[in-house]
Amino acid sequence: MPDVPQIPDLIAAFDLLGLFANGLLGGAVARRHQLDPVGFSVLAIISALGGGAIRDVLLDVQPVALTDLRYLTVALVAAGIAFLVPLEGRRWRQVFPWVDAVALGTWAVVGTQKALLLDIHWLPAILLGVLTACGGGVVRDVMLGSVPAILQRSELYATAAFAGGASFVLFQLVTTDPLASLGALLIGGGVCDLARRRGWMLPTEPKWRPSQVHRR
Repeated sequence: MPDVPQIPDLIAAFDLLGLFANGLLGGAVARRHQLDPVGFSVLAIISALGGGAIRDVLLDVQPVALTDLRYLTVALVAAGIAFLVPLEGRRWRQVFPWVDAVALGTWAVVGTQKALLLDIHWLPAILLGVLTACGGGVVRDVMLGSVPAILQRSELYATAAFAGGASFVLFQLVTTDPLASLGALLIGGGVCDLARRRGWMLPTEPKWRPSQVHRR
C-alpha cells in the first residue's frame, strides 16, 4: 500500500472536530431509535469514520482510523457523551449547524487533497471528497433501514461538499496548500450553512413534462 498522505495541522484539527460533531450526530440518531450503548458506539463510529474509511479503501491506503488512535477515541467519546446527555434544546440547535458545516467543508477538502496527493485525476478526487463528507451518513441511514438523507429532498449537503472539493482544486492552482485548504473549507462549509438557513434544495423533478410540451 502507498504511504498515507499528510494533511496540514490546522486542517487535521478541524478534521477531529468534524469527527466529534458527527459522532455526536450518530449518537443523537441512536437516541431517536432507542438503541443501547453498543448501538450508540456503532452509529457514532460509522457517522464519524465511515466516509473516510471507504475513501481510504478505494485509494488502497490503510484507513487512518486504524493508524491514529485519536480518531476512534474521539468517536467513542462522542458516543459516550451522546448516550449520557440528551442532545436537544436551543443551545444544541444553535451550535451544531456551525460545527457540522465546518466538518463537511473539512472532510471535502481532506478527501480531495488525499486523492490528489496520490495522483488521482481532479474530478474523481473531488468525488472522493464528497464521499468523505457524506459516506458515513449514507452508511448509517442504510443500516437503520432509511433512504439516505442526501438522496432525498434536503439541504445541499453533497452539493456543498462538491463545492468545497472543487474550490480546493482551483485554489491549489494559485496559492499554497494551507491557504487553499482553508479557503475551500470556508466555501464548502459556507454553502452548507447558507443552504440550511435559507432552505435551499435541489428540485426533485422538472416542472414541465414531455406530454405537456407535445400538447402545446
